[in-house]
Amino acid sequence: MTEADTQSRDWSQLPWLLAATGLVAGLLIDLVGGGEGPGTKVGWQAAASALFFFAPVAFGFTVERDRWKEPLAFAAIVGLVMAGLAWRAVGAGDAIADPEYGFLAGLIATGLALPLFQCDFHRTRWATPYERVHRNVWNDAICGAGSLAFLGASWLLLLLLSELFQLLKVDFLEELLREGWFGWSFSGAAFGAALGTLRNEIGIIGTLRNVVMVVLSILAVPLAAGLAVFLVAMIVSGPDVLWEATRRATPILLLCAAGAWVLANAILREGDAAMSGNRVLRVAGQALALSILPLTVFAAISMGTRIAQHGLSPERLWGLVAIAVATAYGLAWFVAVMRGWRGDWQGNLRRANLHLAVLISGVALLLALPILDFGAIAARQQLARLDSGAVAVDKFDFDALQTRFGAAGRKAVAKLAKSSNPAIEKRARLAIRDAKLIEEHRARARIDPDAPVEVDFRFDDPELRAKVNEQVGRQRWFCRGGCVALDLGSDGATRQVALVAGDGVHRLALDPSGKELTPPPPLPPAQIRDISSAKVEVRERTLRQIYVDGAPVGEPFE
Repeated sequence: MTEADTQSRDWSQLPWLLAATGLVAGLLIDLVGGGEGPGTKVGWQAAASALFFFAPVAFGFTVERDRWKEPLAFAAIVGLVMAGLAWRAVGAGDAIADPEYGFLAGLIATGLALPLFQCDFHRTRWATPYERVHRNVWNDAICGAGSLAFLGASWLLLLLLSELFQLLKVDFLEELLREGWFGWSFSGAAFGAALGTLRNEIGIIGTLRNVVMVVLSILAVPLAAGLAVFLVAMIVSGPDVLWEATRRATPILLLCAAGAWVLANAILREGDAAMSGNRVLRVAGQALALSILPLTVFAAISMGTRIAQHGLSPERLWGLVAIAVATAYGLAWFVAVMRGWRGDWQGNLRRANLHLAVLISGVALLLALPILDFGAIAARQQLARLDSGAVAVDKFDFDALQTRFGAAGRKAVAKLAKSSNPAIEKRARLAIRDAKLIEEHRARARIDPDAPVEVDFRFDDPELRAKVNEQVGRQRWFCRGGCVALDLGSDGATRQVALVAGDGVHRLALDPSGKELTPPPPLPPAQIRDISSAKVEVRERTLRQIYVDGAPVGEPFE
């Protein structure tokens, strides 16, 4: 189906349908997330939030007027996959090393599957026209970016209206903006309405896509020239100069390879007829395609150098996966260009793109599933390095093994704590002890949103007490573990109140309506003390200061 055919089938109800879908999804996300949305720390809540977030998004990009059953099934699969990954990432806690990478792998898998589903790849398979895949990828990117831009503009408008009504002392809109359910439902409705509107304007999207291609094609020329000079200089001087210059060689090289891939595709377009006839652009496209392989090879050497020095870690294993994917693209493109150097090198690249997209989508989904435990793999390699003497005991990072390798890392440190080597045993026991102290400190600092806030008022003004209670209810960290409230008096325009808690002093400056005028100061380091039985007072001196059991706390104030 051409873009003209699609435009003739505009669905005027689509923006309304997607806006309603987004609104309901937002309400459900807030409901199941307990007011915290996807940021919840409870496994099933995170899973439900992911389901109600990703399924509507997938449905919004795929539903059509005469085709809704298959998009609904696809959206349900996407939602369930991402829900399972969210449950694993959150519910497993620190038993899994770097669970966010697995979630990201699932996101990449579903992102690649989206345009393939839109092109009916599940029916046509390798006979799927590359032109359709290319157009859907860029149309989805433009529609998504445009919808996010509209969402941002919508929130700016709401904030402006809120401030406008504040001039009339009308707080309704400001209070509404603080409600989590409103934020999620409004965001979902705004994003859905924008997405539906943009999908109906496929002709305009096609024009924007062509503009983006032209702009990126222009950028491709200086990047190709710069990469050519860099690679020649690298071959002449040797890669050692790169490792000595920066420790960030691997991500820089991978970013350059990704940029070369994007800009080369901008020149490649969806077909030969759409490509520019400019010979400079075509040569730049070939140069970028050929540069990806050496860039990824140098990135692999850089990563190999780091692994040889410090061994494997879960992060480095994920880095190796990224390098492997980039190298696969680089090798496939290098072979495609060389095989079609004087012929159809463009067609070879397009076929390679389609095959690699399907392959990487499957690999990403495999890595996202709980099959490979990178924490266990890295922990075994680190133990082997220690046992073989490749790393000295005083250079071995016991703390990282305890805290960053998941359950497998903690099991390994527990084994080392029983070692017959006194130095290893001591360092392992210290790592376990330090990790427990850190966890205990975090547990004490954790705030229960449902726990009552205890404020010990040392003044009798009932109106001021009500205002302080309102502020503490909104910003509960002011009174972590309970606090004492002291009336510091008025400077004519504001009423000053100090909240003395176990982790320090917080000052509130309240206007006559009870609204806080000054932002809360940053929290000082936790002192972990019981404030309930302490003597709290204000002492007069050149400057006033708060004292707890006779000792000054916080900063002096006027």
